[in-house]
Formats: sequence, structure tokens, C-alpha cells
Amino acid sequence: MLEVNQIYTHDFSFSQKDVEAFATVTGDTNPLHLDAEFAAKTIFRKPIIHGFLGGSVFSKVLGTQFPGEGSIYLKQSMEFVQPMVVGVTYQAVFTVLEILPKSSARIETKIIEVETQKVVTTGEAVVMNRQLIPKI
Repeated sequence: MLEVNQIYTHDFSFSQKDVEAFATVTGDTNPLHLDAEFAAKTIFRKPIIHGFLGGSVFSKVLGTQFPGEGSIYLKQSMEFVQPMVVGVTYQAVFTVLEILPKSSARIETKIIEVETQKVVTTGEAVVMNRQLIPKI
């Protein structure tokens, strides 16, 4: 059962193949994500990961690990604070902010670059799970 202030973390990284697969599935073939020569001429100096690829980790964790299977995603906000790049280890941090009616919870979602501890993505999710979130 989820409780207010409960925290869950999940470490992950993405490869360039992951970025290319995401581009294929979504159709977002912006060269900023796929072309090192193009990206070298931008403020980022190298290809960056699609923001929604990074944020997809929220869906993975909320639906399979915390609260887990049976969860229904109701809402997600995201702010992309810093770019993410391939081969870097990140940590997704989930903090339960509030238990809501109808077996739902409001959860802070954050991605942190492990080595520097810089926050790269922030947001908030609302999920429902009748088996794992207490009724109020």
C-alpha cells in the first residue's frame, strides 16, 4: 500500500539505439536527437534524448513497479529542466504527495543525473490502483 512521503527510485540509462527506436516509433526524427554533426552546431554540442523518451520511464515504473501492475495513469505533467544524453545513468525518483479518493495518488516524478545530482526532469503524476492504493 502507498503512503504519503513514501519514496521509490529506479536507475536507468538509454543507448543511441533506444533513441533511434523511439524516433522510429514516434516519427520524431529531429536531427538534434539523431545526427551528431547537426547537434555539434547547437547549444547542446551533442545529440540529446527526446524529452518524452526520458519521461517514458515514469510510465514504466508506475505501471510495473510502483505502485505496480494494475495502475491506471490518469495525469502527468513534465518540465524538461536539463537535456539528457545517451550512456549517462539517471535516477527516477517518485514521492507520494497525497492519497486521493477513488484509490488514487498524486506522485511527484523527478529524474536526476546520478553523477552530478542535477535534476533534469520534474513533474507530477496521478495514478489509480484499486489493489495498491488505500481508499480514503
